[in-house]
Amino acid sequence: MSSLSLAVRDSNTMLRRNLLHARRYPSATLNLLLTPMMMLLLFVYIFGDVMSAGIGGAGATRSDYIAYIVPGILMMTVGSTVIGAAVYVSMDMTEGLIARFRTMAVYRGSVIIGHVVGSLLQSIASVVLVGAVGVAIGFRSTDATALEWVAAFGLLTLFALALTWIAVGMGMASPNPEAAGNMAMPLILLPLISSAFIPSDTMPGWFRPIADYQPFTPAIETLRGLLLGTEIGYNGWLAVAWCVGLAALGYLWSMSQFNRDSK
Repeated sequence: MSSLSLAVRDSNTMLRRNLLHARRYPSATLNLLLTPMMMLLLFVYIFGDVMSAGIGGAGATRSDYIAYIVPGILMMTVGSTVIGAAVYVSMDMTEGLIARFRTMAVYRGSVIIGHVVGSLLQSIASVVLVGAVGVAIGFRSTDATALEWVAAFGLLTLFALALTWIAVGMGMASPNPEAAGNMAMPLILLPLISSAFIPSDTMPGWFRPIADYQPFTPAIETLRGLLLGTEIGYNGWLAVAWCVGLAALGYLWSMSQFNRDSK
């Protein structure tokens, strides 16, 4: 059997292990989904009428705000779900499983690949679930073409892959699962200070650069442009650049931690 076949076989085994773990403990994934779902329902049904006036003037309605907020919530869902990868990787590190896998006749990177692919699949499933909730409460994307839908799905997948690699690096660098969860909290907090809930140009001047110069805002604006037909501008290239940069950084960080000899 070739080395590539061995790598695929071992990575597939590790992926099944992570998916079985997620199936046996669904409450962990559901807990991570509660934040974006509660934020969606809170801002639509409690603040929807007020917030709609801020994005479209006096003639805007709650349905306008639903269209505005759902793309931001989908990106927030990605950031929330990948925190599980940081916690699970840290659990494997602290319980000695990764150290044991290092001594076994398995492809060395299969453990990390299993975590990354498993987290990516969970992120996609979470986005579909939250998107279904958005559709149920009134979100519609009538102007998007089939190609734009494919591009939107590709952007969400690429963004999830980039954040997953960052989360894996956080998990491997953390001394315990609790610290890993705390270290990954910015992945939930950053969407709160982005353009997910209100346009960044309505924010105070001193705060606007914080919202503009971070990965979530260009990704959210690109997703809005694909689904709602708003102007994307330079946000598309900026979102892809953020995704590629974060994925490369997370990969190098994770592999350097994984290849480091245990003390």
